Amino acid sequence: MLTADYLCFMTDRKALLQAYKEKKLRAGIYQLRNLRNGKVLVGSTTTLDTIWNSIHGQLKAGSHMAADLQVDWNAMGADAFAFEVLAEHEPAPDSPRDLRSELKDLEKMFLEEIKPYGDRGYNFYKKA
Repeated sequence: MLTADYLCFMTDRKALLQAYKEKKLRAGIYQLRNLRNGKVLVGSTTTLDTIWNSIHGQLKAGSHMAADLQVDWNAMGADAFAFEVLAEHEPAPDSPRDLRSELKDLEKMFLEEIKPYGDRGYNFYKKA
């Protein structure tokens, strides 16, 4: 026998699933900034709303691929860092390019402007 609570739960669950399916993901460029020394890590993602959780989890686990960032995180702690969205990007509906390619081009522009390498940041130099 179905109870009223169960039916309410199923209705709420269906509504939540529908809302999740309709939610538009935000894509763009972000930076993780060290508040103590000013160094930054610049990146692009199709999931601005969740990328911080991924980066934070890697840093907490000691497994982030940017070794200098991991060293500073371990020494200074989470409070020394701020996650910031630099730009959101939505491709034109009639664009022949895919979103990831457009994001990589936008990321390159930010990398050229900010130059987050060496003493200024945690990014790796890209080979031509």
